[in-house]
Amino acid sequence: MRSSDMVELVVLAAIWGASFLFMRVAAPAFGPLALIFVRVGVATLCLLPVLFWRGEGAGLLTHWRGLAVVGLLNSALPFCLFAWAALSLSAGFTAVLNATTPLWGAVVAFAWLGMVLPRLRVAGLVIGFVGVLVLVWGKISFKPGGDGLAVLAALAAPVSYGIAANYTKQKLTAASPLLVATGSQLTASLMLLPLASFAWPQTTVPAQAWQAALALAVVCTAVAYLMFFRLIAHIGPSKAISVTFLIPLFAVVWGGIFLGERLTPSMVLGGLVILLGTALSTGLWQPRRAPSQQSGAAG
Repeated sequence: MRSSDMVELVVLAAIWGASFLFMRVAAPAFGPLALIFVRVGVATLCLLPVLFWRGEGAGLLTHWRGLAVVGLLNSALPFCLFAWAALSLSAGFTAVLNATTPLWGAVVAFAWLGMVLPRLRVAGLVIGFVGVLVLVWGKISFKPGGDGLAVLAALAAPVSYGIAANYTKQKLTAASPLLVATGSQLTASLMLLPLASFAWPQTTVPAQAWQAALALAVVCTAVAYLMFFRLIAHIGPSKAISVTFLIPLFAVVWGGIFLGERLTPSMVLGGLVILLGTALSTGLWQPRRAPSQQSGAAG
């Protein structure tokens, strides 16, 4: 990997880590539905000109059904779930749960597509989900004022990402990454328009919340997608997805600096275990085996 690609990977992780900060700031003022409509709507306005400039606009009609499914499962639903969770959970906590996305993708591939997983990857899944238990232990409370539903929402979002990734692989292989990104944001915008109109805040949204929402849409969605596609082209998807490992680090740092969020021991331990399990289950890290010793002599 070239040094320029490594720098871009780190910058992308910093941007996506900041998305949890921006949701934490903007969600209370907008509400989850209105905020995510702003996110996907403005991102669509940024991506559409690029799509048509590259001559891929016709693909929106060709693949509209698949793009609508991905728009629901990869944008509208998980974005809203994370925005709702951000009303009560810290940015760092939700970002660590987001790091389970590759784990859920592997589970969906096994259950839906019948993909055979080597024992090392199965062990990685088990380790990763143990990390989830460590992270959420003591957080699952459904009593008044408890965070149980918010934690479940933050866990359901990466499950939706995992389903969307496998659906995209099965149904949209003929579509370019830029087309999938733009089409999914467009269809997500259309889905959320009536809901956001109904749930639009009745009071004036503060300027700080608008700034966070626009940064979430332009930087963390439109620009981040373009950077991610560039990385896929330069270093391949398997290396590009390693950005997942850096996102929680930046989310914790941004949350600590700008929101005064506290890093707890369970977040550190659970996060490390989740990342270890993710590395094993996705094949990004494979422990070296000791060279086997041959018995007998060659004749």
